[in-house]
This record gives sequence, structure tokens and C-alpha cells, in this order.
Amino acid sequence: MKNLSMVILAAGKGKRMASDKPKVLHTLGGLPFLQRVVNSALKLNPKNIHVIHGNGGDIVKSELEHLPVNWVKQEHQLGTGHAVQQALPSIDEDEQVLILYGDVPLISSETLGCLLEAAPSQGIGLLVAEVNNPDGLGRIIRDQSNNIVKIVEHKDANEEQLKIHEINTGILTCPASLLKTWLPQLKNKNQQGEYYLTDVVSMAVIEKIPVIGVKALCPMEALGVNDLCQLSELERFYQYQRARYHALQGVRIADLNRLDIRGDETAIGKGTLLEPNVILDGKIEIGENAYIGPGVVLKNTTVGDGVRIEANSVIEGAVIANYCQVGPFARLRPGTVLEHHAKVGNFVETKKTIIGEGSKASHLTYLGDAVIGKDVNIGAGTITCNYDGVNKSTTQIHDNAFIGSNSSLVAPISIGKGATVGAGSTLTQDAPDNALTLGRNRQRTIQGWKRPTKKKKIEETS
Repeated sequence: MKNLSMVILAAGKGKRMASDKPKVLHTLGGLPFLQRVVNSALKLNPKNIHVIHGNGGDIVKSELEHLPVNWVKQEHQLGTGHAVQQALPSIDEDEQVLILYGDVPLISSETLGCLLEAAPSQGIGLLVAEVNNPDGLGRIIRDQSNNIVKIVEHKDANEEQLKIHEINTGILTCPASLLKTWLPQLKNKNQQGEYYLTDVVSMAVIEKIPVIGVKALCPMEALGVNDLCQLSELERFYQYQRARYHALQGVRIADLNRLDIRGDETAIGKGTLLEPNVILDGKIEIGENAYIGPGVVLKNTTVGDGVRIEANSVIEGAVIANYCQVGPFARLRPGTVLEHHAKVGNFVETKKTIIGEGSKASHLTYLGDAVIGKDVNIGAGTITCNYDGVNKSTTQIHDNAFIGSNSSLVAPISIGKGATVGAGSTLTQDAPDNALTLGRNRQRTIQGWKRPTKKKKIEETS
């Protein structure tokens, strides 16, 4: 909307979070609260987004400086009404203002769109919700005709008002001209000694200006986070909804309650099976008919069709082509590329390594800074010695090579096409094509050698 300005309140200290981290930097689904709110706000194409910051504001700005917002500092935290006032000098009178909260991370652009559409052009649109447990939340007070007449904060509510389950989410919209009239009139005569934004509702009623309540599409999305228990509850709700979405798109998820998706860029193909306790972090692409085993962690990784990733493998910054096999207990670090039908087995670690089509490292191996051709076999216990303490160097292993078990390849080094490296070798020079190369001492036996025995302890005498 051309004349829509948004104000996001993010200055609260969040004492109940029992954390030194600013409240709005806590994460849900892998993203900071405030970033989630801004992402939803941006979908409505506002003219401006003003973020009111205070406690830990410099840290918040530093960590979220990439967000396209106008940062406004609230020097003293004197309440929500005072906070919104700090943004008013940057807002024109003819603008529509939508007020959001940095600790309501799941608010959706769909719900906000409904609120803006239903709000009167010269009145207040108020987002409300019906919740089972309204403790700590402001109550919506209606008259006998069901019109909203005021909002009472939990600490100021009487016994009857505390029984009400319709709550104020805090999110509201109205013309900037009305806010510029009302906010300077706010009083702080309440239990908190603060200037409540919600008092503008009573002012509107007195002036016979319409106040329309709009229910959130889902009550959970409109709930704020006040402590770590509430955060855990919202996290599980969010994760279940994400898992359910993918299941309805044709992804087989063994347990909808035991999948974690951390980030908003996740694509999973049909027919793929995700076992319990999988974590998908960052930008993830998984093809069709893949298998992701229990306890697997994928971060910023692309997985092709028909890939099998067995239990407890940790993969970050990798590209895995179609029909590869990984794990169990494999670790693929950034820069790893597996080409079609490649295999990385149990207790294998890779870093900045390309493993060619049909090649395999089945177990107990470290491959770093390596380029491996097609149909290469890497024996158990093989390592590429890529680091001399200062510089890292590359190991190149060409097509059809065979690397015997327990070999050490000291980079920079090239293993030729069709070459065989004998088990137990330490190579410091290139190995030629189609030849057997050994780098080990000849075996010998020492006759008459005696195995060491334990020395007897000398007993202390009295």
C-alpha cells in the first residue's frame, strides 16, 4: 500500500526471558523474532517500516542491519503509547499506520491483510483472538451490543474481566492523523505507570469513532513470547505446521512432531521420506524419492533424487547429486560435491572435496581439498594430508584409481588414472597411471625380542 507505514515495537527488555540476549533476537524456526515480523510486513509493500528499539538496541541493529527498516530509538521505555510516539515525526498525517510487535514472530501477512481490509477508513482496526489461557494478556471489553468499548490490561483487570478469553493482540491499525491527536493525551495512571497504546480505544469510543475487532486467522500466530516456555510452545506449533505443509505436498514424514525446519527456504520433492529428528537448517533443496535417516542434520545443502542419507549424518554446504549414498555417521563439510552414484560411508569426513560419479569412500576416511574422479575406490583409514600448518594443498585422484586402506596422501599430490596405491602407504610424490605404487618400509621380523612387562611395585615396609 502506497500510504501504509508500519511501526514495529522492539524496545522491550524481556525480563521474563531470563537471558542477556535482546528479546527480539531470540529465534523461532531459525530466524530472529524481529526478522520474521519484518518479513511478514514486507509482503504488504509498505511505504516505510519503522522499528522502535531501546534495550540492547545497538546489538539488535548490528545483527539485523540488513533489514530494510528505519531504526528509531526509544531512550526511555515508558510504554507502548510512548514508543509509537517516537515514530510519528517520520510519518505523514495522510498515512495509514499498522502497529506490530517484534515479539510476535508468527504473525502472518494474510492476517495483517485481513485487518487492513476490514479496518474503517477513519477508525481503529484491532486484531483480537480467542485463547484458552488469557493470563497476562489484555482483555477486550464489549458492551451489550457487542461493540468494543475498551481494553483492560491483565494487571488492571477486575475479577469479572479476568474471566474473559477474548484478548487484545496489541496489533492495530488507524490513520496517522488520529494517532497524532490521541497519543499526546495519554495518561500513565495505571499499575505499570506507563503510557498504554490501548487507551486510544477508549478515546475513540468517547469520540464515537468506530473500533472494529478482527480475529486472527489462527490464534497462535498472534501470541507474543514472554518467556522461554512460551517460546518452546510456539516453536513446536510452528514446526508442526511446517511439517504438515510438506506432508500435504507428498513428502512422507515419519513423525510430524519430530521434524525441525530452521529457515524459510525449504523445498522437498514428492516421495521423499524424512525419519524422526531430522533438522533442516537454512536453504535446503531435497529431490524426489530421497531417504533422510533419523537424526540427520542438513544445513544449506542440495540433495538430488533418490539419495539415501543414513542415520546421524551431519551435512553442511554440500551438493549431493542423484542416487548418492551417505552415512551413517558421515560428516560432509562446506564445499563438498558428490556426483551421481557416489558413496560416502560411515565415519567419513569431507571438506571442499569433489567425489566423482560412482566413486566411493565407504568408511573411516578424511578427504579434504581433494578432487576425485570417476569410479575411484578409497580404502578405509585413508586421509588426504592437506594442511602443513600454514597452507592447504590439493590432492587429485584420477578416474579408476584404487587407494588401499590406511594410506596417507601428502598434498600437493596427483594419483594417476587407473593407479593403485598399496595399503599402508604414505605418498609424498605423484603416483603414475596404471601402476602399483607403494610407500612403506619392507616388513621385517626381529628374533629374540621380548615384550615389555609391568614392573612390580615395591611394597612399603613398616
